[in-house]
This record gives sequence, structure tokens and C-alpha cells, in this order.
Amino acid sequence: MKLHDVKVYPSAAKLPREAQLAWKIAGVAADKVAVRREVADMIINRVIDNAAVALAAINRRPVVSARDMALAHPRRGGATVFGAASGKRASPEWAAWANGTAVRELDMHDTFLAADYAHPGDNIPPILAVAQTAEKSGRDLIRGIATGYEIHIDLVRAICLHEHRIDHIAHLCPAQAAGIGTLLGLKQEVIYQAVQQALHVSITTRQSRKGEISSWKAYAPAHAGKLAVEAVDRAMRGEGAPSPIYEGEDSVIAWILSGRTARDKGLPEPVYQVPLPEAGEARRAILDSYTKEHSAEYQSQALIDLAFRMRGQIPDLAKIGKIILHTSHHTHHVIGTGANDPQKLDPKASRETLDHSIMYIFAVALQDGTWHHVDSYAPKRAARRDTVELWHRIETREDPEWTRRYHSTDPAELAFGGRVEVLMQDGTILVDELAVANAHPLGARPFGRDDFIRKFRTLTEGIVAAREANRFIEVVQDLPRLAAGELHLLNVALPAAKLEVGKPGLF
Repeated sequence: MKLHDVKVYPSAAKLPREAQLAWKIAGVAADKVAVRREVADMIINRVIDNAAVALAAINRRPVVSARDMALAHPRRGGATVFGAASGKRASPEWAAWANGTAVRELDMHDTFLAADYAHPGDNIPPILAVAQTAEKSGRDLIRGIATGYEIHIDLVRAICLHEHRIDHIAHLCPAQAAGIGTLLGLKQEVIYQAVQQALHVSITTRQSRKGEISSWKAYAPAHAGKLAVEAVDRAMRGEGAPSPIYEGEDSVIAWILSGRTARDKGLPEPVYQVPLPEAGEARRAILDSYTKEHSAEYQSQALIDLAFRMRGQIPDLAKIGKIILHTSHHTHHVIGTGANDPQKLDPKASRETLDHSIMYIFAVALQDGTWHHVDSYAPKRAARRDTVELWHRIETREDPEWTRRYHSTDPAELAFGGRVEVLMQDGTILVDELAVANAHPLGARPFGRDDFIRKFRTLTEGIVAAREANRFIEVVQDLPRLAAGELHLLNVALPAAKLEVGKPGLF
């Protein structure tokens, strides 16, 4: 890997494109380096993971709406849409929209956390949609997904969007465009323009994840995927993009990220150091990401496992006086009491809001000893009197050591959990801690192929027919050998009668 300094330059400097981050990203995407076996195997795992969570959400309202919109844009020889028959194809940007929404709805697929954070599995829907439309092979798809993960994770390692209240799809959309560029074997010049266009159109604020969190949380990465497909289409037609999109004096860094902040505070212009593979270097970033065992924000994964472990030490949960979760800055301020969101303590809050309340999540996990992607968020479950009482006795506090470990570059120190103090009414204090979730690569039970398949079968039970589930599991594990034009086999279909239809819109 090579670190690239990225900063703002005045227009008069006429920064050559070879020095621009977007050009370097495009160079990685255009490099015809082979995908290593362990990376290809992990890509298969994540395709299984995406299908599992998408199908589990197949008839949730946002997913139904997105599917209806996509199917209203049919295209012969286009892309498949989760749940619909494989012969029912949509234009690729709309298939990316529908499938991306389905994948994101339950907030249960993979994650990567560093300077910023990401769900890199969001790269798969648009890359797959274009691959199906362009009749590419399984190997082509694997190469495209490897690039999407690599660029996405490398941007997240280096550039923090959250501190400027910019939503994380600003890293996702350029990565999706780069992955599509690799898939199609486009020239560096074309990918360069697509990456710049993708970033330019995907800057949105983090209000989508504050206060009353709506269904847009699921739509946001799907919207990025749709924008990425369109950006590549324009670039392929010879159209250009705002340039240099990262380094220009009116660029994203200059006016939206740390350039503006530095000027406001009279500080020197910042320099971001973005790691990217060198020419001929394998793309391995997917191996540094991790999936979710539980349907909740990733920072809650280890704390859910810790709640399961601690509940056996507490004879009577009703006698808990207070629970303090000592954790990282990010966990405290995004899903903890440091967010200062009263909605995170509201029994009538939306599922999306409860998913971002570690106080609610820890209370339910402690009481139930299990976590379910539907039952744990049910309105009746959230409104239970004993749950609300326990929930409101929980607070988070930032601990500098957990913040340091959250941002550590040493995999052995990297941590997303915390230390929990349970203060009983009789004065007894119980303390325990957990750094990473059990399913994490360094956890007690790291997820392997069998775990991904088990997750798929668990989430799709009663939704997907056994024969169709078995067919998909067999086909997806043979992904490197799927020939050109066979990628529609990765779709999982339900009988039409089992697919709900939503309210009518414009399409």
C-alpha cells in the first residue's frame, strides 16, 4: 500500500490529473491485477450475506416501494430484482436502487469502521446490476466487487466525513463507480470522470441518521448506487465531471470537509493520507471488514454479546439501579446518550431510531438473552414497562482508552465494544467488558462460510422455498465459474403472490 497526500490546491496551481486522488483511484480500478483466492471466497460470503438480509426484509415497506419503482422501469436483458422472477428485469440503476434498499433495510450486513465508517456490502447491488445487464461473468463480478470494497475501505481509513456531519455515502458512491469501472474493464480516463461525478452528486448531510430516523437510512446507499451507475453511464459517453473534485479550491475538501473547518479556526490546511494499493498489488481490503450477527448498529454488536454474558450474573434485573456503558467517542455520540437525541429513549420511536439506541438495545438483550431482527424491535416489545424502566437507567460515557482503541491501526488493539458497570440497588457493582463481537475475525466465534449460510437460512426461513434456497447456495458458491450471461442465477425469487405491492407513486 502507498499513502497519498491529499489537500486543497488553488486553481492557479493547475494540479495535474496524475496527482489527483480520483485519478489514482481510477488507476487502481483499471489495474488488471488478479483477485486472490481468500478474497474471492470472502466475496462469495458477502453475496450470501447480502441476499440473506435483503430477503428477510423483502416485504418491509421501504423495500416494497423501492421494488415497485424498479419494476416500473423494465428493461429486456436488464438486471434482476430481489424476490421477483429472474425473467422480470429492470434497468440497472433502478435494480441497484431496489436491491440496495433491501440489503440496507435491516442494518444487518457488513461493516468497516476507521476514520469514518461504512457498510461496504453496499457496493455489491450496483456492481451486480451492471454485471447482469452487461452479461459479465462470475470472475468479472468478483473483480468489480474487490475494487469496490478496496476503494471504499481505503477512503474510510483516511477521511472522516462524520465530524463534518456528511453522510458516509460520499465514500460509497465513488467506490461503487470504481467497482463498476473494473467490472466493465473501462479505461482509467473514463473511470476517473465517473469517480469525480459520483462524489460530486453524493454529498448529503447526516440528518438522515439524527433525531427521528426515517426509511431514508435504507434508501441512502441505494441512492448512491443508482447515482454511481448513472455516473459511469455518462462517463462512458464521453462526458466529464467537476475536477479536481477532492483537491480543487471549491472542492469537497475545501468547503465541506476539513479545509473549511481549518479556515474557520485559522489553522493550516489539512492533509489527508489515503492508502491505495500500488500497481500490481492485490486488493485485500474486504478481509478487514466484518459482518453482523445481530440486526443492529455495528457498535452495538459486542455490547449485545456482552449483555448475553452478563445476564447470567444478575439474579434479578428489576433490582438494577443504573447501568453505565463506558465506550468510544463514536458509540457515545452516535448511538449513546452523548447524541442528545430524546428519540433514543422514546418507546414509540421508529425501528430505525431504536436500532441507533444502544440504551434500548442493551436493555432488551439483557432481558431476553437473544436478539431477533423483527421481534426485538416490535412496538409491543419496545413499550414493555419493565423494559422502558431498565432502558432509562442506562447511560453511556466516553472513555478515552476505548476511543483510542476504536481508532487504532493495530488489529490486535482495534475495538468497538466497551466496559459495562451494573450498579445494583443494594450497592453491588458488576463489571465486565468485551472489545469485539463474537462474530468479528478476532472474536470468540469468527464468521466463516458455514455461519454465512446459517445466517441466510435463518433469515429466509418461511420466506424462500427450500428448493430455491438450496439452488442459490449451490450457485453462489460456484461464482468464479459462472459464465458470461449467467449472473441472473444469483437472484432469489419468491412466488409472485408472496410479494407485497405498495402505494402507487408517479411511475
